[in-house]
Amino acid sequence: MKKFFGTDGVRGVANTTLTPELAYKLGRIGGYVIMNDSPNTQHHKFVVGRDTRLSGEMLEASLISGLMSVGIEVVQLGVIPTPGVAYLTRKLKASGGVMISASHNPFEDNGIKFFNHEGFKLNDEVEEEIESLLNNEDTLPRPTATQVGRIYAGSHYCKHYSDFLKSTLTTNLKGLKIVLDCANGAATTIAPLLFEELGATVITTSSSPTGININVNCGSTHPENLQRMVIKEKADLGLAFDGDADRLIAVDKNGNIVDGDQILYVCGSSMYREGNLNKNTIVSTVMSNFGFQRILNTQDIHNVQTQVGDRYVLEKMLKHNYTLGGEQSGHIIFLDYNTTGDGILSALQLASVLIKEQKTLNELVLPFKKYPQLLMNVKVSSKQGWEENPHIQESILKHTESLDGNGRILVRASGTENLIRVMAEGETEEIVTSIVKNIADIIQKQIN
Repeated sequence: MKKFFGTDGVRGVANTTLTPELAYKLGRIGGYVIMNDSPNTQHHKFVVGRDTRLSGEMLEASLISGLMSVGIEVVQLGVIPTPGVAYLTRKLKASGGVMISASHNPFEDNGIKFFNHEGFKLNDEVEEEIESLLNNEDTLPRPTATQVGRIYAGSHYCKHYSDFLKSTLTTNLKGLKIVLDCANGAATTIAPLLFEELGATVITTSSSPTGININVNCGSTHPENLQRMVIKEKADLGLAFDGDADRLIAVDKNGNIVDGDQILYVCGSSMYREGNLNKNTIVSTVMSNFGFQRILNTQDIHNVQTQVGDRYVLEKMLKHNYTLGGEQSGHIIFLDYNTTGDGILSALQLASVLIKEQKTLNELVLPFKKYPQLLMNVKVSSKQGWEENPHIQESILKHTESLDGNGRILVRASGTENLIRVMAEGETEEIVTSIVKNIADIIQKQIN
């Protein structure tokens, strides 16, 4: 099991678990491993970006020092969305890229995530190689004199990312009134001006970062204020990003939340009608709503599922050449355009569908019947043996049969904690609640 890397880079409380010392080592060792996997043979260059957290500059300084200590030149982008780092890594033909962010986490946390020269997040093998070197004595080369790395100012490259986002549209956004919730994060540097340049009438909220207000009662995980503003301003839609702008949650003109599953459906259906959905397939995770699969089946669009995590969605897309995938949480990957989830790109694609179809968002989402879903985490003394327990399996089978095809049950163990997660979807909240509670009770009795 990896000690430092989680499902999305290295995260922790800034200056406690994610210290400047660790950031230096990650820059030094991560940079060394990634540049040696790069086809570039000399003049290794990394791009480095961050979100608006107070600790970002501290960790950035240490990380960059680590990169330069192994001879890497650094293009310092400043505040920029995570997918902007991924894009500019490719655009500038860099050996790698690094984003300093803890995404939707509170401001006390921070994180470091790496990209390879193609703009993809690292695979398990590369992360394990970095982990191995972190756990041993540092014997890496220490170049001297002119071979030491240097820093180059790169904030102007953010315009390249903005221009790229614009280039993904075939229409402007004139006629749309949009409320943007920038989560007081990285989206503030790009999104408001970009949507205005494309002709939309833009109202912004949570777009004044202080270093400590990122994700505070705002953004994709707290869209309540956005819902109110959309109704108050009589806007066509609202768009909420998370701290590093790799997620999107939308709000229709009536104030209803439109999640990642629904955004995938709206955008995927439009791509299918235009003949741009490769293999007529959308990739999602096992947590996608049952209604998502139902509505896709009626349109002859295939749905391939993976375990939870956008990295697994991306792996499946790359392996089978699919071009659209994502998560209910709002990580949407348009692989024709970028190599990672991109909240602003997703927002543009969604808004453009409204223009092309000449429909409101609630009209586009209307065919999607969202099934009530309940997830319960059951604490257990040990996860071992739960799958072989006949009483648990009998309960799951009995309740699955009771749904008669109008819902589903998913029971799985947590990968990091002593928890069994019980999820059910069905036609009513009462049915779902009853099923989840019954299965959870059986698990507690049998395991504990």
